[in-house]
Amino acid sequence: MMRGQHGQVMAFVAVALAIVLMPLAAYAIDVTTVGAAASALQEATATAAIEAAQQLDTAGLRANGVMTVDAGAARRAARVVLAAEAPSASVSSVTVSGVEVTVAAGELVQLPVGFLPTRRVLLEARASARLTAGYDKPSSRLPLPSSTF
Repeated sequence: MMRGQHGQVMAFVAVALAIVLMPLAAYAIDVTTVGAAASALQEATATAAIEAAQQLDTAGLRANGVMTVDAGAARRAARVVLAAEAPSASVSSVTVSGVEVTVAAGELVQLPVGFLPTRRVLLEARASARLTAGYDKPSSRLPLPSSTF
């Protein structure tokens, strides 16, 4: 072995780190950011849909005895919930069909490292919920004997 070749492996490792591992780390950071934002947007959209579906049209229920969702109140509720849960997201649409509400939302996410070809990613989420009647009395079919309570 020649005396002048000591340290060449260290130089090779330093170059390999710069060429391979740094871009890989940047990609991982960007992908993780997008994944976390997508998950948060989907959760906020689902919460907005559930809240919107709970907006009962009381006038219609009193008039003809049929449960439906108040479309205006559902839209307002979806916007309020989404603004509280995901402030940078916006409601794309709120569709009301009888007792079913579908909320679509979008959010533009800025990537922290920018390794992907674009610096921003547009995320979209959609969730549906249905208005259901509540219960009027507790169930008599308890899973355990009532003496254990």
